[in-house]
Amino acid sequence: MTSFGVCAATAEPAATQDSVFTGAMAPDGSRIDGIERIDDQNVRLQVYSAAMDKAFPVEIQRPADTSQPRPSLYLLSGLDAGESVASWQAQTDVRPFMSDKNVNLILPIGGKASYYTDWVNDDPALGRNKWRTYLTEELPPLMDAALGTNGVNALAGISTSGTSVLALPIAKPGLYRAAASYSGCAQTSDPLGAYFVRTAVAAGGGDPTNMWGPPNSPEWQANDPYLHAEDLRGVELYLSSGTGRPGKYDTIDGRKEQLGGGRTQIDGKTDQLGPIGLVNQVIVGGAIENATSFCTRHMEEKLASLDIPATIHYSPGTHSWGYWQDEFKGSWPTLAHGLGLSEE
Repeated sequence: MTSFGVCAATAEPAATQDSVFTGAMAPDGSRIDGIERIDDQNVRLQVYSAAMDKAFPVEIQRPADTSQPRPSLYLLSGLDAGESVASWQAQTDVRPFMSDKNVNLILPIGGKASYYTDWVNDDPALGRNKWRTYLTEELPPLMDAALGTNGVNALAGISTSGTSVLALPIAKPGLYRAAASYSGCAQTSDPLGAYFVRTAVAAGGGDPTNMWGPPNSPEWQANDPYLHAEDLRGVELYLSSGTGRPGKYDTIDGRKEQLGGGRTQIDGKTDQLGPIGLVNQVIVGGAIENATSFCTRHMEEKLASLDIPATIHYSPGTHSWGYWQDEFKGSWPTLAHGLGLSEE
């Protein structure tokens, strides 16, 4: 296991800002390269990953009270991995909601279409993907040192990362004590699940063969949270999905509520409040959410068969941000319990 310490090349103290210590470095070279202030409670770090030989942004909202070590919640975006306006920061009120909570809110940026896993090959379009290593071996220890955390972690994610947040606690037992998956699909190696994964990766410009090899290769089974559900025992779990049928955000007025305040939808266009945008959300988003509903029910049955407790929630709705914002808030009691916090 990687150990961390202070780089002692000079006698000068490492830079700090807003109680963030930037001198931690891993023996493999992973480190914090830079820090900038977003506002009084939020900072953006540049974190160099030795596994990927590249630095990635990480946005952090500090706890309401930093007088003692606090737990950390890692919040992952979907297919675009926070690299576009399809991010928690741009599309939701997650920061204001969490601003009075005593938790480090950590939002990694980067990893488009990667499923936050370790790819077997570099990809011509997406480059080197070693995101499982980054999110289990590199980033958490650096964050613990930089933020002075208490070492207790949880994670949550939407859509493609709704799969990842179930795989990562399996990959590193004990690292993440709670996981919330919104509109994800736990199964990745059966024909239907593999089809979903391959379609998503291809939509992001990648070659899914570079991820886990050809179909039916052992890596597909090894990275399937459904097949390894037993290893989620002891993790506080929250799974949710819409049904694919139109819900409260699937109307003109609902989309104005969902996309108001300067927000945009996932294609980055600014004119998203008319009938064309609504039709796309209902038809395309409805079809995707119908599939994730099937996956979620399948995983619910698997967990029940293993007598592994989980909070499961279904509601009318499509694959869109208004519902994920609501589900994040609905999952907070589960995440807070796993983090050792009151629901606050």
